Amino acid sequence: MTRTGVGIRTAQARAERLIGQIHVYDGAGKGKSQAALGVVLRSIGLGIHTGCQTRVLLLRFLKGPGRTYDEDAAIEALRRGFPHLIDQVRTGRAEFFGPDEITRFDRIEAQRGWDVAKGAIASGLYSVVVLDELNPVLDLGLLPVDEVVQTLKHKPDELEIIATGRGAPQSLLEIADLHSEMKPQHHPHAVAHGLEGIEIYTGDGKGKSTSALGKTLQAIGKGISQDKSHRVLILQWLKGGSGYTEDAAIAALRQSYPNLVDHQRCGRDAIVWRGQQQELDYVEAERGWEIARAAIASGMYKTIMLDELNPTVDLELLPQEPIIQALLRKPRDTEILITGRCKHPPAYFDLASTHSEVYCHKHYAEKGIHLKRGVDF
Repeated sequence: MTRTGVGIRTAQARAERLIGQIHVYDGAGKGKSQAALGVVLRSIGLGIHTGCQTRVLLLRFLKGPGRTYDEDAAIEALRRGFPHLIDQVRTGRAEFFGPDEITRFDRIEAQRGWDVAKGAIASGLYSVVVLDELNPVLDLGLLPVDEVVQTLKHKPDELEIIATGRGAPQSLLEIADLHSEMKPQHHPHAVAHGLEGIEIYTGDGKGKSTSALGKTLQAIGKGISQDKSHRVLILQWLKGGSGYTEDAAIAALRQSYPNLVDHQRCGRDAIVWRGQQQELDYVEAERGWEIARAAIASGMYKTIMLDELNPTVDLELLPQEPIIQALLRKPRDTEILITGRCKHPPAYFDLASTHSEVYCHKHYAEKGIHLKRGVDF
């Protein structure tokens, strides 16, 4: 039987030894560093679940002191929630610069960061090493690409490497096990550049929900820094079972911030195929939307993550108009994150201030590598 449409597959337990992969997130769209932080959160949660501690190094190139970045608050939330598991090193100067503005200091700082990275990779102390903005460092010629590629290629088997930023060189992409490109999307009928605080992550690539989870971390971190209680709601459609990609990350968030994170899920423990929707699918989708609509209107939440809302609408389990009206009436300070792939872009995409399409150029599943429960599915 040929089946088409959108479906969410549940996980099946596997017993094989976990092998770390090389992830590359690049492109001009938003969500690259957020995706890396989402993977970090997921890895920590998986470590808690299995009893194996996950230690993480966040190495940030081109992000020296003196300037704030979007992910600073998310990293602060991680470090407060898991102070014994997160190490951070920042290198570079605060201001942006182009290839014609490179100084000796820029080269020294890039090398300092790479020396830290090489030591961390060789040490065996870390389960995950995030090389944030490594791609533009290589693109600018601040580090020898061949040396970096060879070091990453011969990393310890269990180590997960995540490289982010625009301009990833081809030789790095060739050794990557996963390559997702974030592309910004523009809508000709958008409402005056969209409504501030509505972000959409779509596409076939890996990194949509993880980017949104990184953004929820950011909201919590901002609340901590401002001594405010920034509550977060994570609402998931089409995920009524267990063993999904985000489970470990959400569990880690709720363990560290139980009073700030609410989580609801709806749907059957089965794939929903176009043309084979069941009555329960409609009931569960509507139940989820009633929760979402009340949460948006309440103003109680700083960030609301509507995970897999797009395929739910694409499968015609929910009408578009109530969603559009709820988004138009959302409180100014409430942030809405909408995720999921879809074949037919719904009209509420025109309301988004940010829309990143995640393209999958490479995934290690294509090489026959077993996917890791709680990490990949």
